[in-house]
Amino acid sequence: MTIQSMTGFGKGEASNDDWTITSEIKSVNHRFKDMRFKMSSMFTPIELDLRNKVADVFKRGSFEISLNYKKSEGKSKFDDIDTEKVNAFIDIFKEISKNKGVELTISPGEFLRQDFYKDLEDSSEETISLAKEAFSLALESLTKSRQSEGEKMLKVINSHRAQYEIHYKEIVALADQFQSNVEERLRKKFSEFSTELSVDEPRFLQEVVYYLEKVDVHEEINRIQAHLEKFDSILSSGGEIGRQIDFLVQELNRETNTIGSKSSLKEISDNVVQMKVQLEKIREQGLNLE
Repeated sequence: MTIQSMTGFGKGEASNDDWTITSEIKSVNHRFKDMRFKMSSMFTPIELDLRNKVADVFKRGSFEISLNYKKSEGKSKFDDIDTEKVNAFIDIFKEISKNKGVELTISPGEFLRQDFYKDLEDSSEETISLAKEAFSLALESLTKSRQSEGEKMLKVINSHRAQYEIHYKEIVALADQFQSNVEERLRKKFSEFSTELSVDEPRFLQEVVYYLEKVDVHEEINRIQAHLEKFDSILSSGGEIGRQIDFLVQELNRETNTIGSKSSLKEISDNVVQMKVQLEKIREQGLNLE
């Protein structure tokens, strides 16, 4: 399955001898699914059908959908003049002129006022079918746009994930060294104190083991490895992955923070900072994925 961004734009156009109808759909990220329509009331009867079509194709996003119509090219403005209204107007003025004995003149320009135009809303079956065709083309265009953006985001996410793993492996390499250094410092302190004070060596060594367990980061390292494997599995599976990425980033952040709080080694702390930077960048990109 492909990965889709929630950001995209699609446009479709359909026409016949009389009308050209254009549909545009813009989408941005949203926690759920939200749709807003901007169109003439003549298309209201098909709004529910259009909503269902969007819902069938996309899982999440905020959608702004428009349907606009205009006379097809080649049609003159005079084609829209309502001759019945013009004839009625002329007949009325002829009657007034006859009754009053006053000669009235009428300029052709009078009939270019909006009052003499036909009703430009055409809700015939043919026009509605044209609107559906334009909308379907816009929907197809939006799908391609979202998929294209999704592929770009996937590359960016994989790049940040690779950077995260570089610093993670640095910590893996430093983990044993860090624990050995801590143990060595504690034993050195014990040697210094034991010459001046009476120290219970078994009890001291027990405390050393307890402390080393507290600062041991191998458990967090193992969890991070498991999360990274799950992360790769999600990215390769495709589909609706935005929420899953958000959850995994939270889990990785928790383990990364724990390593930072346990370790006093500067090299580990520096790598933890860089890992958190990469996780935040992944989170930002993930918010835009469906």
